[in-house]
Amino acid sequence: MPTYRIDLAYDGTDFHGYGRQNNVRTIQGDLETALFRITGEVKTAVAGRTDGGVHATGQVVSFSVDAPLDTDRLQRSLNAQLGPEIAANAVTEVGDRFHARFSAVERRYRYLISNRPVHDPLTARTAWHVPESLDVDAMDEAVGAFVGVHDFASLCRKAPGRTTVREVLDASWAREGSAVELSIGAKAFCHQMVRSIVTVSVDVGRGQSQPADVPTILAARNRGMIKGLAPPHGLTLVAVVYDASNGGEVPSWVVL
Repeated sequence: MPTYRIDLAYDGTDFHGYGRQNNVRTIQGDLETALFRITGEVKTAVAGRTDGGVHATGQVVSFSVDAPLDTDRLQRSLNAQLGPEIAANAVTEVGDRFHARFSAVERRYRYLISNRPVHDPLTARTAWHVPESLDVDAMDEAVGAFVGVHDFASLCRKAPGRTTVREVLDASWAREGSAVELSIGAKAFCHQMVRSIVTVSVDVGRGQSQPADVPTILAARNRGMIKGLAPPHGLTLVAVVYDASNGGEVPSWVVL
């Protein structure tokens, strides 16, 4: 069965997240409906199931069908059906061992804050407006403590039977004018982890806590340590990385 990869971008504002749900609009629901009109059958896999209101510029979806498809025609058809909120930036045929989720070796997110006294209507759908002055150097110091292998139980909504141990590969805050941006990469994130990291960072930036508090938060392994959750609309999945040395195939030890 031919397998295909779709590189997807979307504005998640008006969707109830990526994953299909009954009676509400989702990215997967719209995408699979469009694919079904073209192929008559489809079951997709996705690199990361983003929450409601979260955006993507580098989401990856894969699927297999019985007969070969014209990728250029498929891309044009998808964009005609899904625009303007969803865009298929590329459609390519890949090896039959490629899987959007299990083949991925890194996911990368950014979180954008609009740090100015008055909100900017032009970034209202993609940035969290924080009017108070933020100490970005302190935020960058704080987020550095999340890098490495840790149990992120204090920062994740735990799913039954699943570990909250994750490895953060890198994380940094930077300011450009009134825009304050987090860049963070990991092989995988648990649910609400990045938005919780943003909450901790902003508390530090406001002077309500210190960078030295982060190890204590991690060590507590208590979800109650985090007060509130950064809003979803500032978060964007910007890239999913695959190991080119094996053609982006699923490792042999993974059972699909």
